[in-house]
Amino acid sequence: MSENSKNSKSPNSEKAAKARKRYEHLLDDATKELNEWTGENEAVEIHLFRMFSEIFKKHGKDEADALFIVGTKSTTPALATVSSAPVKPWLFSRVFALLGSSFALLTLLFLVFHSDKAVPGMLFIGSLMVPFSLLIMFFEINVFKNVSVFQTTEVFLIGGILSLIMTMILYSIIPSGNGVSIGSAFAIGFIEETAKMLIIFYFVNHFRLNYIFNGMLIGAAVGAGFAVFETAGYTGEYGLVTLFIRSWQALGTHTIWSAMVGAAIVLAKERHVPINRDSLKDMKFLRFYLLAIFLHAMWDWNIPGELFNTFDLQKLSLIIIGWVAIFVLINAGLREVRTLQGQTIESTYLL
Repeated sequence: MSENSKNSKSPNSEKAAKARKRYEHLLDDATKELNEWTGENEAVEIHLFRMFSEIFKKHGKDEADALFIVGTKSTTPALATVSSAPVKPWLFSRVFALLGSSFALLTLLFLVFHSDKAVPGMLFIGSLMVPFSLLIMFFEINVFKNVSVFQTTEVFLIGGILSLIMTMILYSIIPSGNGVSIGSAFAIGFIEETAKMLIIFYFVNHFRLNYIFNGMLIGAAVGAGFAVFETAGYTGEYGLVTLFIRSWQALGTHTIWSAMVGAAIVLAKERHVPINRDSLKDMKFLRFYLLAIFLHAMWDWNIPGELFNTFDLQKLSLIIIGWVAIFVLINAGLREVRTLQGQTIESTYLL
């Protein structure tokens, strides 16, 4: 390579290096700020490839079965044996592949054979595909393994429906408009996130759950149920194009917003059972709750400008912000495990 070629590439390399540093600095600032909301004053390192590394490895049926039989008296581990190592969920990817394959086959049946009988199946599987897969991921992440599949399904179905009913009640009380203006978007965000929050609050109290990962799972279950039923309703009203759009967008909407709120409820209550109303006045809860409302409002608001609308930068940016918050809360959950285990060891030592 000639000297001229080296010199011609160096400015681009320098720009790339500067851009990378700016990105890393911005990410560190964001995770540090969010982590302060959880009670820790330091940035959180996000390792996507490490977290999802198990997806690409071979896993047997016994491993999958072991993940699904947790939450009973005989299968809930003692606190001392709970893992505080970085979480590495993988089963959710198999669930997504199963649902995705089913959806693809139903789409093929509809497009090639023009069978209208495939439409109800497409609507059901397409609405379920992403939210339910994410729910399985949060089920895996719950390292305490103290919530069963039956409980999770109960919250997903009953909690999802109850949150929709609560939403309709709040819509009848609070004027919301059409979501086009910023004020209307915030009204919608407040109504829907508050409706889901109240149902999450109920189930966390009902199951007497005390850990951040528990709250995150219950929140994800309510949010996933809400997302599935809402998408099915919109698809029935506006057609299959809506299903395809909302399917990929579900990656960063109700499931993770509600997971965030559920984790924040437990953060605020600090293992007090049952939850008292003062927990909802705690800043640990209020900050993440308001963040969920903000993300929801920004999602619904049609921001003026062709750039955002053309490349969907608005949605992509909000998905990234939402997941950064989730990764910070996962870090807080693992920190909680280490803290509780340390307290147990200290108590045993003193005895």
